[in-house]
Amino acid sequence: MSEDLHVTGLAELQRALDTLPAKIESNILRGALRAGARVQLLAARAAAPVGTPAAENVRLYGGRRGALRDSLRIKSVRAPRGVVKIAVSAGGKAKDGADAFYARFVEKGTKPHDIKPRRHRSLFFAGLLRQVVHHPGARPQPFMERTFDATASAAVDAAAAYIRKRLTKQGIDVPDTGA
Repeated sequence: MSEDLHVTGLAELQRALDTLPAKIESNILRGALRAGARVQLLAARAAAPVGTPAAENVRLYGGRRGALRDSLRIKSVRAPRGVVKIAVSAGGKAKDGADAFYARFVEKGTKPHDIKPRRHRSLFFAGLLRQVVHHPGARPQPFMERTFDATASAAVDAAAAYIRKRLTKQGIDVPDTGA
């Protein structure tokens, strides 16, 4: 991230979580992480480029407009020792089956490169048969990185609000630090 994020009240939170059973604690933390990730997911969907040259080229391969935006999702992974990992990811199949395999190419860009056929002797490109096509590369459009940087504090606030709500529901009063 491009800026440091200062979070206050972690010691109070840890004391409150220590009074809970482990299963409730992991459920609260998982829900809090998902609440924070949801803020970032919505911002990333709003910022996802639709109709970029890379996305338009993918339409030639059976893709569709907006597949990159629709492929954004929250993934949670249970790691050993009670560690919970949440990620907002792009790429892969959208709900309708459109494949946004090019997500990393949009985010990070590509260098100029040659495209050669894999299974045939030539490529059919721009109405001509070619053995090699030179791709000029694509400039990066780091929409995910930018939105994550811009929404980091809002995501932490959403996670804190979720934790506060769940702990209050468990009968534990957690003061609002006003962060």
